Amino acid sequence: MVEPLRRAAFLDRDGVLNRRAPEHDYVKSPAEFAWLPGAREGVLRLNREGWLVLVVTNQRGVARGLMSANDVEAIHARAQRELDAIGARIDAFYYCPHGDEDACACRKPAPGLILRAAQDWRVDLAASFLVGDDERDLLAARRAGVRGHKVPTDGDLSRALTEILGPAR
Repeated sequence: MVEPLRRAAFLDRDGVLNRRAPEHDYVKSPAEFAWLPGAREGVLRLNREGWLVLVVTNQRGVARGLMSANDVEAIHARAQRELDAIGARIDAFYYCPHGDEDACACRKPAPGLILRAAQDWRVDLAASFLVGDDERDLLAARRAGVRGHKVPTDGDLSRALTEILGPAR
């Protein structure tokens, strides 16, 4: 028997879950990762309401040699530990380590990360959405057939989810 398709919330990382680094810099280590208000609560709400939570993030600092794949994975492990402490989780992290000049299929605004995650998790793209902080995120969502939403300027994911999904159940 084939499992039914699942609905997912695709989330950008920097600017949606955590504070962005200053311009021309990157969140390069777990110590530099700082949650935005409402982010953990937003992930917990999505978990409680049965959404897959899939992070799709560009991490060009890897291509520039400013951090390694191990650094990115250590940042994600820290985020996951801190979510676990409140009973929340991110189902998977997908990141593009390439630069703009690499012309890859995974760097947003290309839809590759979203499409790969959707295939891995059997996601119904039409029933899913993405929350991002940049036009590249919204364009990638549109190209993948997912509704795109921009996080409020204060970066409060919990508030964004109320606008997208209505009051928490």
